[in-house]
Parts: sequence; structure tokens; C-alpha cells
Amino acid sequence: MSVAERDATLSAAFIRFADVLTTDYDVVEVLHAIVLECVELLVVDAAGLLLVDADGELELVASTSEGADFVEVMQLNAGDGPCIHSFRTGSVISVPDVRAVGADWEHFRLAAAQRGYGSAYAVPLRLRGEAIGSLGLFRRRVGELEGADAAVAQALAALATIAIVQERTTRESTVLAEQLQRALESRIVIEQAKGILGESAGVDMDEAFRMLRQHARGHNLNLRDVAERVVARSLSIAGDRPSADRVVG
Repeated sequence: MSVAERDATLSAAFIRFADVLTTDYDVVEVLHAIVLECVELLVVDAAGLLLVDADGELELVASTSEGADFVEVMQLNAGDGPCIHSFRTGSVISVPDVRAVGADWEHFRLAAAQRGYGSAYAVPLRLRGEAIGSLGLFRRRVGELEGADAAVAQALAALATIAIVQERTTRESTVLAEQLQRALESRIVIEQAKGILGESAGVDMDEAFRMLRQHARGHNLNLRDVAERVVARSLSIAGDRPSADRVVG
């Protein structure tokens, strides 16, 4: 992609998000769209987004792949890694070579290596100087994220923060906690729906999520509502795969 093509794609993406943020949007779906844009716009192979819940604990809210899910969850379980450290310090954390990280991040190193990632980059989501989460980017190649990509990554992290607190910046901090909690609850329902679709249709979790999003968009429905109906066995989704003609009975 040339510089001109890159700039045009980036501008179009931000225009789309600007339009979405003026509507009654679903914050979880927007966050999923942002991590997907990371893979489209940046030289990265996967992305994941962590948010702090009402109890002050980080939780995985959105990711582009099961591989990113695994690495993020391993960081959460171990209590450290670039994304955790980025949240704690409020700083951008670059890991140009996963193999070179120290023993303190051994769980992250092993998880990243298992999924084939050679480098990582983490950007904090900051609100009024306080970190509320972090955006993790993972690459199969080793090396630093290029300057232009690093700047775009920070812009996308800022966009995620705006999506979370849109039209709520003047309210009590409890409103933000409720918004984040709803996002985390939505994540749980979506994961349950992905599991049901994956088992019923014989597809992997990435394909199951694609089916959920496709159905929500095609029928102008909220992603969480579609997931809840799948979990409740009140919705059948027909995918474009031959094995997914009748997913939920």
C-alpha cells in the first residue's frame, strides 16, 4: 500500500467512526471494529483490547483472533506483560523481539511464541490522565513498529477511549464504570454465542464471530442482542458456509 493509499484508507476509516459516534451505537461492536481496523491499517497481524472493570481488574473486551485472545488472557492470568504494564504505567510499551523479554514476562513470551508472534506493541487508553485499558498489537515479524504505524495506533487507542466515554464526560465516574461493565458483560455473552455457533456449525471461533457480525449487520440488529438470542436458542443463523446452513436449532 502506497503512502497516498494508506492516508486515504485511514481518512475513510476515521470518517466512518465519526459517523458511528454520532448515533446510538453499541460500544462493544465499535471496539471490535477498531481492533479489526488495526490489522487493516497497520503492519500487524492481530490486536486485542483490555478494559478495566468496576472492580479495577483488567478484562479482555475485543480481539481480532483467537491467537490474540490467548496471548492477552495469558498476560491477565500472569498479571504482567506489555499490555498489563502499559495499563499500569500509562506508557506505550514496545517489545521488538518477544524472545528477548525477561523472566518476569515468561508467560507472555511463551504464549506469544506458541501463537507465532515475534513482537508486540501496547498503547494505553487514557481518560483525564488515568489509564482505563490498553490496546495490544501483535506481529509475526520481529522489530519495532514503524513511526507512522505507532502514531496511528495511538490515534486508534484514543478513538476507542472516545467511543467508551462519548457524551458521558460530564457525569459521575460511576457512569463510566457502568459503561465499561456493560462492555465486559457483552463480551461474555458474545463468547458464549461464538462457542455455540462453533460447535453447531463446525467452524472455528473467528468464523463464528464473523457469522454473528454478519447477521447483526445484515438485519440491522445489535451485536449483543443477536448473541443473547443465540445463547437462548431463540435464533437460527444461516452462514455462507455449506456447513452453517442451520446453526442453532
